[in-house]
Amino acid sequence: MTPASSRAQIRAYYEALYSAWGPQHWWPARTRFEVIVGAYLTQNTSWKNVEIALRRLHAAGLLNLAAIRAMPLRQLEALVRPAGYFRQKAARLKTFVAFVERRHRGSLQRLFEQPTQEVRQELLSLNGVGPETADSILLYAGQHPVFVVDTYTRRILERHGIVLANAKYEELRELVELALTDVTLKPSLGTLRTQNQELKADFRPVPHPPSPMSLAQRSPLAQVYNEMHGLMVAVGKHYCFRSEPNCALCPLRKYLP
Repeated sequence: MTPASSRAQIRAYYEALYSAWGPQHWWPARTRFEVIVGAYLTQNTSWKNVEIALRRLHAAGLLNLAAIRAMPLRQLEALVRPAGYFRQKAARLKTFVAFVERRHRGSLQRLFEQPTQEVRQELLSLNGVGPETADSILLYAGQHPVFVVDTYTRRILERHGIVLANAKYEELRELVELALTDVTLKPSLGTLRTQNQELKADFRPVPHPPSPMSLAQRSPLAQVYNEMHGLMVAVGKHYCFRSEPNCALCPLRKYLP
């Protein structure tokens, strides 16, 4: 598949999925800092487990920079324990908070008002922050226009013959960003479902309820990357399973090689 055809197919995925399912309201959070904590906690675990840990922090009134900075490490470990790898994740959260305090006077606004690549390099320099975590923080907390490549996106693009199994993260990110960089039209919900019978599946993933961060102001391009990531997650969670994928009912089945 040529680069141009790959980009055209990815764009078709976005238009078909958005038309079928509409906004996904991702990332569900009240504040920027809650997004960042969630990005750390979701490493190597399910979102259900992350939600439990976030609820515990919120209930205790500790879901903010100052509280995490002042909190004893053992207390933080206990609160985030449901998310797994709790000692490692608690230490990494402490590292992030110390970094914001040291480099940006404790201000997330100062962090995110920098150019995208500068913020990204700073995040990647922190212990425990890889490209996916950095880009999640950039897109969903900082509203920077970057696409987040996760396991679901990689799996879908590999199965559809768009990328090779050993494709690097940056290669995938650049491919999707280039494919969607000039997307301006957001199809109305149901338009393509009416025109294409292939999209009339019996099951439709339920998006998250709107939240302050999912409704935050962002550029049109950042919004497109936001929606595409959420839509690919929905495909991966409900159809494109790691083993025994349900291709027969997947809305992207007509694009399979």
